[in-house]
Amino acid sequence: MPVCAPVWRLILLLLALTLCCGSLPARAGDEELRAALLQLREADFDSKATLIETLATLDHPRVAPILNALSASQLYYQEDPERMVIGTGDGVEITIEDAVSGAALGAVTKRDLERITANNRLRSLIQDRLASLGLASPDPVQRRAAVESFLRNPDPAGAEPLKARLAVETDLKIKELLTLSLALADLSSPDAAVRAKAAEALGGQLQPEIRGQLAKLAAEDPDPAAREAAQHAVSRTEFRLQMLGWAETLFFGLSLGSVLILAAIGLAVTFGVMGVINMAHGELMMIGAYTTWLVQQWLPVNWSLPVAVPLAFLVAGLMGIAIERGIIRFLYGRPLETLLATFGVSLILQQAVRSIFSPLNRSVATPDWMSGTILLGPLEVTLNRLIIVGFCIAVFAALWLALQRTRLGLEVRAVAQNRAMARAMGVRSARVDALTFGLGSGIAGVAGVALSQLTNVGPNLGQSYIVDSFMVVVFGGVGNLWGTLVAGLSLGVANKLLEPWAGAVLAKIVVLVFLILFIQKRPRGLFPQRGRAAEV
Repeated sequence: MPVCAPVWRLILLLLALTLCCGSLPARAGDEELRAALLQLREADFDSKATLIETLATLDHPRVAPILNALSASQLYYQEDPERMVIGTGDGVEITIEDAVSGAALGAVTKRDLERITANNRLRSLIQDRLASLGLASPDPVQRRAAVESFLRNPDPAGAEPLKARLAVETDLKIKELLTLSLALADLSSPDAAVRAKAAEALGGQLQPEIRGQLAKLAAEDPDPAAREAAQHAVSRTEFRLQMLGWAETLFFGLSLGSVLILAAIGLAVTFGVMGVINMAHGELMMIGAYTTWLVQQWLPVNWSLPVAVPLAFLVAGLMGIAIERGIIRFLYGRPLETLLATFGVSLILQQAVRSIFSPLNRSVATPDWMSGTILLGPLEVTLNRLIIVGFCIAVFAALWLALQRTRLGLEVRAVAQNRAMARAMGVRSARVDALTFGLGSGIAGVAGVALSQLTNVGPNLGQSYIVDSFMVVVFGGVGNLWGTLVAGLSLGVANKLLEPWAGAVLAKIVVLVFLILFIQKRPRGLFPQRGRAAEV
């Protein structure tokens, strides 16, 4: 059956469209870009600078990759066929792609290519022009990177694109960076009034590039007014840096205080309720740390800590109950013998760990979600210490709620205030003592989990914190949780404030002397416990 005429016309139309589409160039401006690139082969460095300026004006998406390749010495000339290519790799053979189209061309030897060289002046020019190209990008990340590139390499000649961008920029943070960049460019102005105004605007900025330019202007500017403005700006920057240093010291003090609270809070519970000086408290923290290490041998690092926290609490708590039931319950009322017995237990636990795990320190890996730093305004803090501060607050809140809102907490407070009356009301004090010692020991194990993220895990881990734990408990008031919180934070901050002037060892000695003098005046601590503990 013959094909009708309309069908033939449709087929011919489709063929014509196919031929036309196949004959169109891949991208408008490709030939112009190829012609400009081929001139780089024979050009000297001055001519290359002119060609770079020409390339930067071309509206072509491959300009930025080509300039980056030229800056990194990865732009090559290939003779057959004649074209420019971008090569990657360090071996004899490198992988190349067409510089203009970006099409992959496979691997060739370097002997088949001729490298297009660039010097430092050209690289600086390329970075400036790439920054100008980035300013026009619709992506705010690229625009921000372009402005930051100008801040690192300020060039008064590049201020005009910044001014044009500032007039249309909508992102507030990028606008702020643009304003700073323009002020930085104005520091090189021949007008002294402009330099003075720019210095005033840049005062208090912490970027190293800005601080360096201001310091240079404050020392060398021939105009007294501009020099005075720069000196005032430098003073403002130094004051802000000093305040930032104090804030950093305060954070490190809070971090140390959080560790002291975690180490002492379990001791405060057992000491306050039972009056027992537990010298094995540090070894219970060590057990918690080793539990964390063991968990990491079986689980992925990112999941190990959420599992290690309850497990360390359980292991250390059961160990504490065993110590109380096996040794301490026979020594109530004999504090010196209790101290010696728990000291012996600490030595036994240390030697057991050496025999089982070896005396070598073990390293506990930090999960990804605790690694790195975080910006709190201008202050950069380590994420693991910030999380430990929050963890300390969570443990303190959980313990306080347990003591205030549960039946065990009620019995613990009753025994702490008046043991005889609590027994008369039907409270089984022996059971309360065992559970209280287990609770305090479990919290020590949880403290060991936190310590494993700050230091290596070893048999002597607990010995570094046992003395500090007793200092916190005595300073805050025996058995008082709020006293332990205040004392731990206070001693941690005081230690970090003293360290820059006195050193780490002398700072601890000064704090110890202060505590001795303080106890002479207030032997019951900051927040004395009421009831039986106050009578001891």
